Amino acid sequence: NASLLGILQHPDGTVLKQLQPPPRGPREQEFYNKVYDSDCCDSILLELREYLPKYFGVWSPPTAPNDTYLKLEDVTRKFNKPCIMDVKIGQKSYDPYASAEKIQQQVSKYPLMEEIGFLVLGMRVYHVSSDSYETQNQHYGRSLTKETVRDGISKFFHNGYCLRKDAIAASIQKIEKILAWFEGQKQLNFYASSLLFVYEGSCQATTVRLSDVTLAEKRGVPKALLSGGDILEYNNNIHVINSTENGKIEASVSKGLSKFYALHKKAYSKRHHSQLSLKVENLEQDNVWKSSTCITQEHLNGNVIPQLEKVFCHMPAEIKESANVEVRMIDFAHVFPSNTKDEGYIYGLKNLITVLRNILDN
Repeated sequence: NASLLGILQHPDGTVLKQLQPPPRGPREQEFYNKVYDSDCCDSILLELREYLPKYFGVWSPPTAPNDTYLKLEDVTRKFNKPCIMDVKIGQKSYDPYASAEKIQQQVSKYPLMEEIGFLVLGMRVYHVSSDSYETQNQHYGRSLTKETVRDGISKFFHNGYCLRKDAIAASIQKIEKILAWFEGQKQLNFYASSLLFVYEGSCQATTVRLSDVTLAEKRGVPKALLSGGDILEYNNNIHVINSTENGKIEASVSKGLSKFYALHKKAYSKRHHSQLSLKVENLEQDNVWKSSTCITQEHLNGNVIPQLEKVFCHMPAEIKESANVEVRMIDFAHVFPSNTKDEGYIYGLKNLITVLRNILDN
């Protein structure tokens, strides 16, 4: 089991997040216990469960019974090539009980928090063309200004071929549900808490039946794509791409056994105090099994790609299933009871939605 800054991946599909030192760790544990209490009948908390990773209580290793871990659902588990982004939400990343020193430290880390209402803590994006991940750490997010934040976030939805507008649209819908929950509750305020975004980076999820000529004609897929089943013929360049028996073509058809998982945590020691909050680790880097050929560089140099892009990235919703996207709230070391709406968090969500809509429209 790989250990990464206190996050362990359990074979049963959960992750173990080490409890932070008091008061933060106990506060986060108390939050999860309250929301997931089996006797809970508060409709607001019951709805909140939909937006969190599932919680399976705490766990301690037999060898170190005093080390406590939260056992949480691994939100990335169902994805083949998970693209992951961690965004801190709110206008203040310090809680109402923070010392002047702590406030100063938090504000100086990202003075634009008040104005923008969110901060990208890290991202990891799968690039179909190179079959590899691009990673950005917290310094990337802190370098974003009001002028560049739109392009900075759009990077997360760009896979090297095209902008994944399907994933953006699905993300907006999920954030809107969370926003509606915040608009309707006055019992909890969240500080320095994050949204974890995950979408499927592999095009395998979006295979198209090219044998269905009529559908393709209706959708404006060029006829040349359809000649000969598993041959793409375009501008006199003929490229054979491994196709499955039923005449589907799969773009980026490498099925990795490698597991990726997102970590979501600050390090404990002061030394690592400002380390990036999102880490993803490939547990079996050398043991990746290729089930089929990937689209290789020679294909990229031909004129196939613009056509593939049409097929895989601009497919109408009727053809492809709705994008496989998760948006979950995480990190609850600074959640406090309240009797007012969480205006700072609401401001951040609304501004994030505005930025995402902007990316879609342009």
